[in-house]
Amino acid sequence: MASIRFVKLSPATLAALLAGDLDAASAAAGHPLSPFLIEENWLWEIRLDDIRRDPRAADWIAAAVVAEPEGVVVGHGGFHGPPDGDGVVEVAYTVAPEHRLRGYATAMLQQLLARADGDPRVTAVRASIRPDNIGSKKVIAGFGFRKVGEQWDPEDGLEDVYLRTAAG
Repeated sequence: MASIRFVKLSPATLAALLAGDLDAASAAAGHPLSPFLIEENWLWEIRLDDIRRDPRAADWIAAAVVAEPEGVVVGHGGFHGPPDGDGVVEVAYTVAPEHRLRGYATAMLQQLLARADGDPRVTAVRASIRPDNIGSKKVIAGFGFRKVGEQWDPEDGLEDVYLRTAAG
């Protein structure tokens, strides 16, 4: 499997990405970031708002994903926020198009699930996937997710909702 590590994207890093300043974002992150992260600026605006509403969210929601040993940013991942009142976290991850089909999404999910399983507040992990996103459905296969319903997402439209009980 691909070897990765997460680099937290602080509010200062997110603000620099939103401003399109890759050099400032990289300096704030302490690691060279990629233009792909600037292309995802719609998400960073949402995540900065999340952190403003709940500063605890910063530890859960935004991280660059770096392939090791190359040191190249291949995507980003995290959760939609800290555990909700029921202890549920929703996993989120994206691989940059030029790095897809190399096992990075599976490696991201595996590490994110380990993080969730290691937190006693987490009771379950949720995943929302468009019905036509076969690749994402393949990634979650074998990790204990089961389809529990559907929802409408303003960004992605119809999504299947999956849930996995935390192993912690």
